[in-house]
Amino acid sequence: MLNIFIDADACPVKDEVYRVAKRYALNVTLVANMWMRIPREEWLELVVVDDQPDAADDWIVEHVDKQDIVIADDIPLADRCLKKEAMVIAPRGRMFTSDSIGDALATRDLMAHLRETGVIAGGGPPPMAKKDRSLFLQRLDETIQGIRRKK
Repeated sequence: MLNIFIDADACPVKDEVYRVAKRYALNVTLVANMWMRIPREEWLELVVVDDQPDAADDWIVEHVDKQDIVIADDIPLADRCLKKEAMVIAPRGRMFTSDSIGDALATRDLMAHLRETGVIAGGGPPPMAKKDRSLFLQRLDETIQGIRRKK
């Protein structure tokens, strides 16, 4: 059965995933470093891991199977999940693929280096916009339908 795993600590699209998963009758597992409130549903589970670096990532990679869906903005996690043949979608709708992950990792490393050397200032991404949520929902729906067609 198709499962959705969410790297949940900072995921801004959890509610959107819940709605889609309920419509398709899919199981969702949120993996986080701390407890959080989630709806009480049989198909929804919260796994709280140790507060160690990459503990949530390690748990997801250990439990994800081929053709499961992972919701994460973490590029190294995306790379690890792609190697297990899972599908990975970022909260803004970006699909990570085996063809695009190399460039994403290189860009991430370059930007980290530029921030460390002071060439550019730090700062996070802009706030989520409606179009970001819409693109995410579209990609999630397309991905689920594509996986179901293959089965």
